[in-house]
Amino acid sequence: MAAAESDLGAIVRACGEDYCRTHRTTTAQRKALRAIGACRTPALGGTRQQCDHCGHEHIQWHSCRNRACPRCQASARRAWLDARSAELLPVPYFHVVFTVPEELNVLALHAPRVFYDLLFRAVGATLTDIARSRLHAQIGALCVLHTWGQTLTLHPHIHCVVPGGGFSLDGNRWIGVRKPTFFLPVRVLSRRFRTLLCASLGEAWRSGQLKIPTASVADSVALDLLLARASAKEWVVYAKAPFGGPAQVLGYLANYTHRIAVSNSRIVSFDGQHVSFRYRDYANGNQPKIMSLTAGEFLRRFLLHVVPRHFVRIRYYGFMANRSRTSNLSRARELIGDKTVALTQRDQRDQLPEQHRCPRCGEGFMRDVDQIEPAMATPRYEDSS
Repeated sequence: MAAAESDLGAIVRACGEDYCRTHRTTTAQRKALRAIGACRTPALGGTRQQCDHCGHEHIQWHSCRNRACPRCQASARRAWLDARSAELLPVPYFHVVFTVPEELNVLALHAPRVFYDLLFRAVGATLTDIARSRLHAQIGALCVLHTWGQTLTLHPHIHCVVPGGGFSLDGNRWIGVRKPTFFLPVRVLSRRFRTLLCASLGEAWRSGQLKIPTASVADSVALDLLLARASAKEWVVYAKAPFGGPAQVLGYLANYTHRIAVSNSRIVSFDGQHVSFRYRDYANGNQPKIMSLTAGEFLRRFLLHVVPRHFVRIRYYGFMANRSRTSNLSRARELIGDKTVALTQRDQRDQLPEQHRCPRCGEGFMRDVDQIEPAMATPRYEDSS
């Protein structure tokens, strides 16, 4: 196939219907397939544009805006980062990653909404609890769920970006980290995280909230054994080196907030039956390699990372919680003594000319002149059941 067709949309259009007929899929997964297959095609309609200088015309097909679509994340990421730019504080920022052992993947696979909710809560509680006991401070955190490894296997983990400090317990002072290169001890974080998540999973099972329709966890005894095996391991909590200034924090955030399991740039080829894509082998010195899978197996792995409908993948904890984030950040700046003006949204005038400049003459700007109705015939991606 031509290189232009070696992307996720082409794979879905070629193999998505067959995959759904032969595999069980969720409503969210089928919706994602429909959206990705139709994205930037006549199926969604488009806008005819014309250059106001040379008269050149082209059609801008509409995007699907599905959060699992690799083509639609760039604009969503820009808008989100612009909104977050005014929330940065003049303090060091730390990146902490919480990972669960593979024994718990069966729970994530069969009860993703409950498992990922509990995972978020355990991470948020771990950070705030340990900071309260070690720093004697009320901290805030931004947490982002990722569910994939480099080869698209299931690998749930949460990336956290944490300001280096927080409010004193009485709320009257700002307490910064003791060292700008050290946040909290990762072993203490790891063990607290393990305790909280295993306890909440057991409680969710006993209350009937966590339901696993599989022989792997058939009863409470089986779940207790599963949690015991997971608890016997040292869980991985990794703290990366602190960031630089606010610009570096925003740039770093862009790599995580709206990332999906595989981008089109990683897909090397698709011949109608097999998909080859790039990955990094972390077990072999982070070496770049290429993996080839059948299209069905590639789609199966990709769909593991389509989260349930309306599930929120970016969450805030501590003083950055949504209900009081704006007032708390203002108070934090006051206590820190920040005299600088908060970063503002990027000037739209700097973006607009490049986004809409004529690709032929480079001088004029593309103007909308007509709307094109969506095509009527689109695949339905019916489930095998």
